[in-house]
Amino acid sequence: MTDKQLERYARHIVLKDIGAVGQQKIMSAHILVVGAGGIGCPALQSLAAAGIGKITLFDDDIVSLSNLQRQILFTENDIGKFKVDVATQRLKQLNPDIEIVPIKKRLTAQHDRSILDDVDVVLDGCDNFATRLLINDLCIETKTPLVSAAIGQFQGQVGSFFGWQEAAPCYRCFVGDAFDAEDCDTCSDVGVLGAMCAMIANFAAMEVIRLITNFGESPMGKIHIIDGLKPAMRAMKLTKDPSCKSCSA
Repeated sequence: MTDKQLERYARHIVLKDIGAVGQQKIMSAHILVVGAGGIGCPALQSLAAAGIGKITLFDDDIVSLSNLQRQILFTENDIGKFKVDVATQRLKQLNPDIEIVPIKKRLTAQHDRSILDDVDVVLDGCDNFATRLLINDLCIETKTPLVSAAIGQFQGQVGSFFGWQEAAPCYRCFVGDAFDAEDCDTCSDVGVLGAMCAMIANFAAMEVIRLITNFGESPMGKIHIIDGLKPAMRAMKLTKDPSCKSCSA
């Protein structure tokens, strides 16, 4: 590391569970983030500040006024611009050392496993089951750790999945064959607390860093559920579904 990097990341380096070796791992890591919304924006800020070497970002949406209550990378001057373009600019301003690869598309079944080439961890902050389950299957196929984060009203959840491993559940083990009904409530219908988005996003960013540096306890098979109304947090243990169509084979 350069003298400037040693100073920038000094608070990581003095952590005995991360240290210089862990920071080097962070700086060498490549992560893929799906969605630059309420989860993606705060998570991207924390990961860029941490020094993640390369971030590939999928999102096809543009900034709107209603985004600004929780998508904290954006300002009113960005309305009408593509989120990935604005995010790339802001993250590079935050940390010029990192590489950002913006992909101005929605991740769909047309994308194959090659999108995860050299990716160390996937952070999924999208807003629909179809994409989440697709990402889950790609991560199993490529043996890529998956951190999944979701938010609704005053609640949120974060889990890490390693479905290709024999005893490890995958995301489908958690939600089954969930689908997005046409009359399903959306964020615009029921609302979401902006501060909860940042809280869940930063929890997810911490889990990404955990997987890169291997600090603390293993997150395998755990879903962390945060209730902002009480407030309270609990961890729920998951088991592998022997009939899961994604990982049971």
